[in-house]
Amino acid sequence: MPSLIDLRPPARGRRVLGPLAIALAALAALTCGALPQAHAQTQAAPQTPAQALPDFTALVERVGPSVVNIRTLERGQVHGRLGGLDPNVEEFFKRFGIPLPGRPGPRGEDDQPRQRGVGSGFILDADGFIMTNAHVVDGADELMVTLTDKREFKARVIGVDRRTDIALVKIEASGLPAVKIGDTQRLKVGEWVMAIGSPFGLDNTVTAGIVSAKARDTGEYVPFIQTDVAINPGNSGGPLINLRGEVVGINSQIYSRSGGFMGISFAIPIDEAMRVAEQLRSSGRVIRGRIGVQIGPVTKEVAEAIGMGRPAGALVQAVEEGQAAEKAGVEAGDIIVKVDGKPVEKSSDLPRMIGSIKPGTKIVLQVFRRGSTRDISLRVGEFEAERPLAGAPSEAGAVPEVRTALGLTISNLEPAQKKELRVRGGVRVDDVDGAAARAGLREGDVILALGSTDIVDVKQFEAVVARLDKSRNISVLVRRGDAVNYLVIRPAP
Repeated sequence: MPSLIDLRPPARGRRVLGPLAIALAALAALTCGALPQAHAQTQAAPQTPAQALPDFTALVERVGPSVVNIRTLERGQVHGRLGGLDPNVEEFFKRFGIPLPGRPGPRGEDDQPRQRGVGSGFILDADGFIMTNAHVVDGADELMVTLTDKREFKARVIGVDRRTDIALVKIEASGLPAVKIGDTQRLKVGEWVMAIGSPFGLDNTVTAGIVSAKARDTGEYVPFIQTDVAINPGNSGGPLINLRGEVVGINSQIYSRSGGFMGISFAIPIDEAMRVAEQLRSSGRVIRGRIGVQIGPVTKEVAEAIGMGRPAGALVQAVEEGQAAEKAGVEAGDIIVKVDGKPVEKSSDLPRMIGSIKPGTKIVLQVFRRGSTRDISLRVGEFEAERPLAGAPSEAGAVPEVRTALGLTISNLEPAQKKELRVRGGVRVDDVDGAAARAGLREGDVILALGSTDIVDVKQFEAVVARLDKSRNISVLVRRGDAVNYLVIRPAP
């Protein structure tokens, strides 16, 4: 085989290189020429520093003293309360719609205050204003607040807003360590956050995790922050804290199929909570706008069928007589797609948008009606203050309860209750279990319709249930407070 040979005459002292030497020399030249370039590329490549897990110790020392334990007390026994049941467990059952096992205990056995539940809260300012959840203080005869230095104060409720689950309470103290309020808009999915509270009465317990999602719509009045921070009974009302030591949310709910923490918890965004707290502090209640419509979601099938294209907006299912929407000409079947030029992406956006508008303000709604859009001007009304149902039956004249196949115990509404709710029919939910509990129904809800049938009373409700196909989803129109919403009862898996 021919080989490459240098044909030039040899110079003095020059040796003729053989094939092996030529090959080695060529390899060395290539290697030496490549090294500087490769080295330069290595030097230029950015180095990603290894990120250590966050250390929460400094945050706990800084924010921990601002977190309080809240105990709720009652005089005598509450109807439906089990004697000897742990108050932390009872608070959990009450909050997440799990029916209390066993039989109700007697009422009024004595007048001594006894512990009813436990929750958490945090100090808003040095003068003793404390924020917590409405469900923590709801129905309590007395509130006791314990600080981390073991000082204990009797608290009074300044105001409660059940729609956002926010309560403001006050203790008579000064020089208290207040929290620093953060900016929810700066909060990012994947960001580390920490919770401090009193799960099962264990004061100042610290748990941590990340933000799993923002603006999570769970059917409530506010868009929640979803996290994987461990939240349990007693954490309710405690702060959700970012790595800058700022409160970004109030721990309020968990998602659970087992009754315990399953890695999904929800917090009320602090910006929403502070707006509510400011009104509670100034007037003791929250003033919200309303236009008097009952709404539902716009599904993909509906949007395609009526020519809207993509599903968006809020479907008007009913218009309340004499309210702003009716006076302005809004009709059932309209789809509200904009409020003062701001798009309504989903039905749950509309109550929040209208609720944030001062009553008496003139606005323009853009509605989609029978293939085209039109503008409707109206003046926003005001939500009535929340109050319990009128004419609640006494034990002596109690309305008979009926247990149904859907896991519901229901009773008829009294005439006074119908008048206050401005409804012609419906049944009240007195207890909830099974599929109905999984669907989100709660004690105190009023069922107005089952499927496409309006509900008149208990007898008719039972007749409608008897005709239902239990293997298919069942839609339920529910009145809760001043709001109406559809829930879906799904068959057991």
